[in-house]
Amino acid sequence: MAEDRRKRRGVHESSMLESPLAATWRPRVPEKAVLVGVGPGMQESDLDELAALADSAGAEPVARIVQTRQDPDPSTYVGKGKLDEIHRAVHASGAQAVILDRELSPGQLRNLEERLKVKVVDRTALILDIFALHARSREGKAQVELAQLNYLMPRLRGWGEAMSRMGGGIGTRRGPGETKMEIDRQHIGRRITKLKRDIKDLTRTRDVKRASRERSGIPQIAIAGYTNAGKSTLMRALTHADVVVANQLFATLDPTTRRIQLPNGRDATVSDTVGFVSKLPHDLIEAFRSTLEEVTRADLIVHVADASTSELEQQIEAVRTVLAEIGADGISEVLALNKMDLVDRDSRERLVSRFPDATPISAVRGEGLDVLLEHVAVAIPRFPRSVTVLLPHDRGDLVAMLHREAQVLSEEPREDGVLVRARVGERVFAAVCDFGVERERPSVARSAGEA
Repeated sequence: MAEDRRKRRGVHESSMLESPLAATWRPRVPEKAVLVGVGPGMQESDLDELAALADSAGAEPVARIVQTRQDPDPSTYVGKGKLDEIHRAVHASGAQAVILDRELSPGQLRNLEERLKVKVVDRTALILDIFALHARSREGKAQVELAQLNYLMPRLRGWGEAMSRMGGGIGTRRGPGETKMEIDRQHIGRRITKLKRDIKDLTRTRDVKRASRERSGIPQIAIAGYTNAGKSTLMRALTHADVVVANQLFATLDPTTRRIQLPNGRDATVSDTVGFVSKLPHDLIEAFRSTLEEVTRADLIVHVADASTSELEQQIEAVRTVLAEIGADGISEVLALNKMDLVDRDSRERLVSRFPDATPISAVRGEGLDVLLEHVAVAIPRFPRSVTVLLPHDRGDLVAMLHREAQVLSEEPREDGVLVRARVGERVFAAVCDFGVERERPSVARSAGEA
């Protein structure tokens, strides 16, 4: 019966998991929304990112209202006078929603909806909405739903009337909507338990694949960066992988891993990852921790930044803050300033001066990618062991392994075999060590500047 109701209302069932939050609904016509921000020195331009998030969720920002104050009002987020201004803006523009640039408490949400008589969506709900729209894999959908349920749980009590009005659209995609009144706290608790179990099983499968890559000794590169910085475009340009490329925030949620060959002949794997954003909700970091581990287990991070944005430095800092939160701040980084084709000559010179160690590129045009790969090849930590081995002529498989999974420094054909000097990982070392004519003690990975 519930399915029939959803079909009559034009709701599409897209989740692979049976769930009370499974319905995804995108409005045929973008919802008009008023954007609101509060903070010290707040200006309308500070809401540019919120506007981009709203656009990705299917909203049409029709007004921006900001209030300069040190701390938001504890009961309504904005002050009483500013609340009246928002009320007038909502009804003058015909807006169906108000979107606020921070996570609100259940009481703040309830008070604002009672006063404004329209749907109120905070920053966290908006990001969850976009994540739900773009999740494709079973793991991605489970992670999004878990984050949504953790967000919803403390907001159930006393939110009845406000929640009953949330029938779809931005801030409610695969969210509570009409089904909220049918869901009790115990049901959500059971669902959270099941999702955590499902994600744990899926994570175990991901760990097996990752461990296999690590045993191979092939260096792992993670492409990370602010959302919409061009990570997927770079991934496609480097590996020709069939990944989603879209001019939207959080277009990539499910990581893709491909193998490439670096200029020095070494093979490496490259993984595309979910984009970061300032004030990324903590629940999302926790829910996507297994996915973000692609970054924490990498040998090198290629940090892609949008050189064309006026918020470049803030975005770089936001990414590094999230990397620190997930324990990846100690991993070597190569900074790539992307979208240089959108930057004029004077600005380009300023950027090169401001970020002398960065590599200017245009992933969409393929400019600077050769230089970027050279920098990546130099920055990847060296293999930990040096060996010199004499491999018999009938062990061409081991010679091929060294070329494929190690760093061959020299190769000399001899009558009794092939003398190879190479730097290797533990797995390759175990395969060739019996043929060693000279073995050096394990060495610590050299600095990034050594080839």
